[in-house]
Amino acid sequence: MSADQPEGREAVIRTIAMPSDTNPAGDIFGGWLMSQMDLAAGNAAARRARGRCVTVAVDAMTFHSPVHVGDEVSVYADLTSTGRTSMKFQVEAWRRSRDGDEQIKVTEAVFTFVAIDSGSRPRPLPPE
Repeated sequence: MSADQPEGREAVIRTIAMPSDTNPAGDIFGGWLMSQMDLAAGNAAARRARGRCVTVAVDAMTFHSPVHVGDEVSVYADLTSTGRTSMKFQVEAWRRSRDGDEQIKVTEAVFTFVAIDSGSRPRPLPPE
């Protein structure tokens, strides 16, 4: 495990990068990785909001290292701030090769979500 990965964190999701997730050059498609991050952060947002949420922004997406076919991808989402209806999450994706133990951070971004009601209108977040 890489030394800069915080101890005690639990991945929101884990998945395996498959050949169908590659771009025409054979590399794992950045859009696939971003969608995994959105799924993880959306799951964390729905738990905090106790209901439906939508992604309204993704800021500062930075790719550090490639993901390879067969890598296990773990996505972590940490709530960093809340507003009346919104939540910001620091989201990180880490990879572990199929035959190794070392984990390497591959990308990170800030995802913003808004809690919505049944009419798709913003609604206040419930108390923690």
